[in-house]
Amino acid sequence: MDISRLKQLDDWSWTVPLAPGEARSDVKLYGNRELLETMDNKVLEQITNVARLPGLVGPAMTMPDAHWGYGFPIGGVAAFDPDQGGIISAGGVGFDISCGIRCLRSNLELSGITGALPSLARELSEKIPAGVGEEGDLKLGTAELDKVLAGGARWAVERGYGESADLEFIEERGRMAGPVPDNVSALAKKRQRGEMGTLGSGNHYLEVQVVDRIHDAAAARAYGLSEGQIIVSIHCGSRGLGHQIGTDYLVSLAKAASRLGIALPDRELACAPINTPEGRQYIGAMNAAMNCALANRQILAHLTRAAFARIIRGASLDTLFDVSHNTCKAERHQVEGQERLLYVHRKGATRAFGPGHPDVPERYRETGQPVIIGGSMGTGSYILAGSAESEQRAFASASHGAGRAMSRHQALKQWRGRQLVDELAEKGILIRTRSMRGVAEEAPGAYKDVDLVAEATERAGLARRVAFLRPKVCIKG
Repeated sequence: MDISRLKQLDDWSWTVPLAPGEARSDVKLYGNRELLETMDNKVLEQITNVARLPGLVGPAMTMPDAHWGYGFPIGGVAAFDPDQGGIISAGGVGFDISCGIRCLRSNLELSGITGALPSLARELSEKIPAGVGEEGDLKLGTAELDKVLAGGARWAVERGYGESADLEFIEERGRMAGPVPDNVSALAKKRQRGEMGTLGSGNHYLEVQVVDRIHDAAAARAYGLSEGQIIVSIHCGSRGLGHQIGTDYLVSLAKAASRLGIALPDRELACAPINTPEGRQYIGAMNAAMNCALANRQILAHLTRAAFARIIRGASLDTLFDVSHNTCKAERHQVEGQERLLYVHRKGATRAFGPGHPDVPERYRETGQPVIIGGSMGTGSYILAGSAESEQRAFASASHGAGRAMSRHQALKQWRGRQLVDELAEKGILIRTRSMRGVAEEAPGAYKDVDLVAEATERAGLARRVAFLRPKVCIKG
């Protein structure tokens, strides 16, 4: 990114000065000089376009891990007021609706299971369906799938996948309110029939990790974390159903924008005012897709527990937290001393409520919501805690991952999957994959430095670091 176009506000935030006569809201980019210089100029173009959309409250923002995406940049955050013509945009949610991370905390120490890791890697790769179009054993008809879209993780628990205790530690207590399964197309449902309980491909993964370093001892105790402990992170979303919803509604939202005379700075920002039939219809479908993703991760957590139990006697995995990255949610936020209902788009960003917030599980309420920054394959991940400061700085939002530094096409030119698998094995990281091409596309070097992203997230006041997780086994599609 050409940072000469930016004005630095402090060590960890920047803005884009308004040109004379330019009609848009403010823009704010979080990160230091090094991170911003690694971003494509398209990020700057996209977030500036978001700042031109109707009903925006506060600045259009990017998180420290931002990179360009469809419409909104990935790592983009923007809040809209429905009473001031605020819009909902499919490009501001993303195609993989409710892509997120389920983090499971174990009763195991790395020192006690090192010898079992190869067997565990094999068992997980055999029992966790992963890959493009990969289906699982669970096949659902339309009527039952509608119950998934209405019930989320609660549906999965009622069907025997996991435990009711999980629900307390899932965003929205396992079920997003306001789903309308009838707003989801037959094609979207058809794509999902065999994909419940599957991991998918691309940057999705299941990782067995070890707590390598504690940054905040008090927060770590609240989260039940200690050095040497085994953690499992499951990163996936709403699979084919969410992608199809995104595709379907780009058309109807674009038509709504045209009908209502909304001048789109980019056709990828197809949108409709929240309080229109088109806007409400998309929100109902999006909420259904969020429930699909929550149920999907709940099933995968159940399959993971079963795999651990078959390999390691006495293994137990409980849910630390489950949080989504690609959403738009109605939330109440303080704006200039007044509480307002806003629709907060977080695309490639995570909710990060601070201490005392009523939507944070009681166990974590004094500490703040767990925030999970997933790293690139072979590098590491972070668990952070939401901060009160983030409410004022970014509508309680934070980074979601390392963020790509180069495209998949560029990565394929530079790396070979087999070579990466062998190199990581030498470092004690076991990769199990169905696609060596996919490994090359997701090479660690294709991503930003996760340590720098986590540091920037903390220094910018978005969330504070609690623990660093080092990978030991990674299951990829």
